[in-house]
Amino acid sequence: MENPGELNNDCASKIKNSLTTVTVSEIPRVIRLLTQSTPVIQRATVEKYFTPSASFTHPFCRTGSFEGSRWLIWCIYRWYKIMSPRIDLEIDGIAFDEKNLTLYVNIHQIFRIWIVPFYKAPVSLVTVLKLVRYPPLPPQPSYSASINPNDSQNGSLATSSKTPLFFIQSQNDLYQVNEFFKFLSAFGVLSGFLLLWQFVATALCVLGAGLLWPVSWVEQNVIGGNSQKSIGEAARG
Repeated sequence: MENPGELNNDCASKIKNSLTTVTVSEIPRVIRLLTQSTPVIQRATVEKYFTPSASFTHPFCRTGSFEGSRWLIWCIYRWYKIMSPRIDLEIDGIAFDEKNLTLYVNIHQIFRIWIVPFYKAPVSLVTVLKLVRYPPLPPQPSYSASINPNDSQNGSLATSSKTPLFFIQSQNDLYQVNEFFKFLSAFGVLSGFLLLWQFVATALCVLGAGLLWPVSWVEQNVIGGNSQKSIGEAARG
């Protein structure tokens, strides 16, 4: 994910702002290239945007991270496209954690298996993308004196003119249990049973909270919550 803005020596915040804008705006195109393009473009996209040791994690498969693991990611995307040649996919939102270089992408898609008539799985997921930056940001000075960015004596404090690049180090696809169950059964049968169980579990939570109210009273009036005392300390006074 390329950032067209050049690194600025005297303003790290400008780097962060340009990173946020460019990265977030480019992600929808990258996701569509991975899921809706031809085999050649799909492979080129994986090789361009993922590091050689990138990892991929999904409820049904994972690659781990090692030199060359990016090839496994391409195989996963290729098989995904072979099973479902037509992918209807929409991106509902993107959030970027600048400090940790992490993108959170909210997606919903309709997955079809061409060999299974009438099968389709409308699912929602959150994809977590961990990014790495090349070249890394230069170390920040530990003093408050102003630095002239045109001064060649600044050494490593002077920002490189090289355009920074951002690569995907890991992809983690997160599904609610009822969402990935949609892949496993036609017409949402398993998802329906799970939905019923979730409501039953909520009723059991209400019942447990009511029957065991003395535990809550002790926590509130004797222990004082996690940060105060353990049950043993409270018993010892």
